[in-house]
Amino acid sequence: MSLVHLTATEQKQLLTTGKISSLELIEAYLDRIATHNEKVGAYLRISADSARRSAKDIDARRAAGQPVGKLAGLPIAVKDVLCQRGERTTCASKMLEGFRPPYSATVIENLIAEDAILIGRTNMDEFAMGGSTENSAFQQTHNPWDLERTPGGSSGGSTACVAASMAPLSIGTDTGGSIRQPAAFCGVVGLKPTYGRVSRFGLVAFASSLDQVGPVAHTVEDAALLLEVIAGHDPRDETSLPDPVPSFSATVGKPIKNLRIGVVADHFSEGLDSEVEAAVRAAIETYASMGATIKEITLPHAKYAVATYYVIAPSEASSNLARYDGVHYGYRTDEPAMLAELTLERKQLAAEGRQDAADAIDSALVRMYRRTRAEGFGPEVKRRIMLGTYALSAGYYDAYYLKALKVRRLIRQDFDRAFEEVDLIASPVTAAPAFRLAEMADDPLAMYLVDLYTVSANLAGIPGISLPCGQTSTGLPIGLQLLAPALEEERLLQGAHMMEQATEWHTQRTPHL
Repeated sequence: MSLVHLTATEQKQLLTTGKISSLELIEAYLDRIATHNEKVGAYLRISADSARRSAKDIDARRAAGQPVGKLAGLPIAVKDVLCQRGERTTCASKMLEGFRPPYSATVIENLIAEDAILIGRTNMDEFAMGGSTENSAFQQTHNPWDLERTPGGSSGGSTACVAASMAPLSIGTDTGGSIRQPAAFCGVVGLKPTYGRVSRFGLVAFASSLDQVGPVAHTVEDAALLLEVIAGHDPRDETSLPDPVPSFSATVGKPIKNLRIGVVADHFSEGLDSEVEAAVRAAIETYASMGATIKEITLPHAKYAVATYYVIAPSEASSNLARYDGVHYGYRTDEPAMLAELTLERKQLAAEGRQDAADAIDSALVRMYRRTRAEGFGPEVKRRIMLGTYALSAGYYDAYYLKALKVRRLIRQDFDRAFEEVDLIASPVTAAPAFRLAEMADDPLAMYLVDLYTVSANLAGIPGISLPCGQTSTGLPIGLQLLAPALEEERLLQGAHMMEQATEWHTQRTPHL
């Protein structure tokens, strides 16, 4: 088997025993990327030279008997939403096309400290707003299992590069399902940690109370290794949790005795694709065959989750994205052209005798703000800014945003009660397999409903994982979602690993790449 088709754990073993070098592994991935990325479009930029330098340095330290980190020599792809000092960080937006941060995100620092090799930046929906990676300002990403279909979003590039064996591990972010949904569509493992488990310092914010950084990998074991590195308290992030980080990679293989799996009947109602339902039910039966107790539970307020999410998330986005005004950094409209247009408009109004109107034209600065934002943001980002601004406006705050916060609390209480009876909750990740590119381009509501099974975990702040559990008759991956109580990633990974070891879906690779 080719090096690039091995798991990260297998590659780490070969590196540790000296059977392969870091440079050899990096070159294998760079060759793979050169062959397939043009078709898949997973990467926005490749850091080939710096990756080679890092690999040579790690190989030299290993040869000299010096200590190396937990990820030494392993290539890691990073969603282009995490700041890295001096490296372009665009969020797939024209607004940040030339932005080079003066500091690095804590997650990036943690990866570098453990000798991970940052091989490239992955494509995404602009500012992480979308579920198909079609909202990128720069390129479209394709699902490696079917190039005419979406990889999901907003971490579509991060999941597509792993699915296409162009990286063994990657970093994504999950605000409403943006790791788990594309992981399901691309047939890989994607984990959203507990809110606060991984530092958000240096993460370009979409919705600050929902965003969370997490790992993407071929296997649960690999995801455990990466989570162990990026998790932990960070005093620079005031929402970072102080709880100690377990050794996820050491405990992931321990099966859970007397496992109780909760199932919600409403998750299998009208609108769920029959092949997805069959695969998820088969996965639940696999747990039963291993001795798990399957218990029906209720989440009474789950039906309000999508509506609640699409009030809270756009409201926070409206606030967070207000900083992009063309003054401090990022894109700025063509100022000479803007001023010429402003001058011409004033002259025309004055010539028509409309001096009051001419005097009332916005100042040059305000006009520059307006044009910068109009030109710098894409349609979906503008839509969410407008939704959020409306929900936060005078007269509507109580009716929308405040009410959404109250419902959010009820959703969290539902999970708290459910986890008094069960250890994990199992459900589909999405109602259907990956849809065709442009299929939902003119129907944003349908696109929002893709998040039906995933947004609740973000609202409640609990961890969730997507892992492969089947394929459709046409060979498209199907994902199983498992949810656990807050800070119970260890339990979540162990439960997911049990399923993985009982099936072969995680061993599948894209047949035509």
